Amino acid sequence: MSTGHRITIEQGTEHVRVVRDGQIIAESRSPLVLRETGSPVRYYLPPEDVRTELLTPSDSSTHCPFKGDASYWSLPGAPDVVWAYPTPKAEVAQVKDHFCFYDTEVVAA
Repeated sequence: MSTGHRITIEQGTEHVRVVRDGQIIAESRSPLVLRETGSPVRYYLPPEDVRTELLTPSDSSTHCPFKGDASYWSLPGAPDVVWAYPTPKAEVAQVKDHFCFYDTEVVAA
């Protein structure tokens, strides 16, 4: 029996970026767009579009019954603002090793 919970993932063409303290942390024109029942739209960015040298691995982790276990990273003065699923569940395998930020902005065309 379905719980009514859905997750869809599409290859996006939106131009998205993450800026913190005037510095571009990530910028992508090929994010994965994840829509999940009861949650805001999230953009998962490929690692090559993220300045991973600015991220510090965190000890935090969370478990999602639908996506799996998430690992977190921090930015200076901003703990746990980035997460990824290193070993996601099969239904959301596309997001593997893509980074998601709380404060991603869509850049107007």
